[in-house]
Amino acid sequence: MGLDMNKRILVLSASVGAGHMRAAEAVELALRELAPDVIVKNVDILTLTNAPFRRVYGKAYLDLVNHAPHMLGLMYDLLDRPGKATAGDKLLYLVQKLNLKNLIELVCDGCWDSIVNTHFLPAEIITHLRKKGKIHTPHMTVTTDFETHKLWVHQPTERYTTATSEGAAYLESYGISKSLITVTGIPIHPVFSQAKDRGELLKKHGLKGDRPIVLQLAGGFGVGPIEKLFRGLLSIDTPLEIVVVCGKNEAVKNKLAKIAVPAKYRAKLFGFTKEMDELLTIADLVLTKPGGLTTSEVLAKGAAMAIVNPIPGQESRNSDFLLENGAAIKINNVATMPMKLTSLLSDHKKLDAIKSNARKLGKPRAAYDVAEFAISLANERK
Repeated sequence: MGLDMNKRILVLSASVGAGHMRAAEAVELALRELAPDVIVKNVDILTLTNAPFRRVYGKAYLDLVNHAPHMLGLMYDLLDRPGKATAGDKLLYLVQKLNLKNLIELVCDGCWDSIVNTHFLPAEIITHLRKKGKIHTPHMTVTTDFETHKLWVHQPTERYTTATSEGAAYLESYGISKSLITVTGIPIHPVFSQAKDRGELLKKHGLKGDRPIVLQLAGGFGVGPIEKLFRGLLSIDTPLEIVVVCGKNEAVKNKLAKIAVPAKYRAKLFGFTKEMDELLTIADLVLTKPGGLTTSEVLAKGAAMAIVNPIPGQESRNSDFLLENGAAIKINNVATMPMKLTSLLSDHKKLDAIKSNARKLGKPRAAYDVAEFAISLANERK
């Protein structure tokens, strides 16, 4: 699909965790590939605000994930209730508006032809501006978990994209017309749609592939009981090649490097990496939290998942989706992990079935589908 010359598309997200930003990057890259003449600007809206608001919106989220995840789950459920806007909702919007003046200026003064939101906060701001007649730019909302939530519902919005049919049905329950919703999957980096030779990747990353390869992930920020999980993997009866991605947490990577690895295992440690598609291509089993983006990447590469420590709320719902569709097993505590993984890795039929189910669910070209909608909206704008 082509794009008229001189069109301008704005991609907005928020650095609340890593997933929303990765989705925005995926859409940006797909747009640049499909429409190289377009002017694309990808903005983390928290860079446009002040430090206190940035901390409340970004850092506080990570603090809750690490120290009070059940509180986060409670808030998630409380905010996901139907009903009209309350005085509290209006006050919250006023606070956001006062702290996001630079975002409002960017949206109002940028002469944008379409806007893509991979977080619900910019979508909320834009819909308020639309209602007041301050802008008329068409925009779309890209949900980034396998179920949707009331926080994503803001009208007027020209297009919503969801990960699943269930997510689409949930948006409909909040009064969004079915004609405005498309199931695209969650946008992931375009590289995940490219086939790569597993043998060559094994050589590149110094792995032999003569035994099951277990990939342990800790998210972009390196959170969770990483050391406990690693030690648990080192107590499994089956000889393994273990690859651990510690994200930006250099301290935990250094700590793992000091752990003695028994002779029947091989272990390789990574920090933050941009080669996740390659590591997922060679992995037999991925031990990870079920974040929306990570899960989508795993499914795109057809790897089996062992779910650990889902954040109550969106990740617990992602976990339900994977388990219902036979694309994962769930580890409820580290103590039983060796037993459960030993059982799975020794049952090749079950492991292959989980991988097959993952491939069926995978949507590696979701970013391109989202980008095409953004292009259509821009072309339709006069």
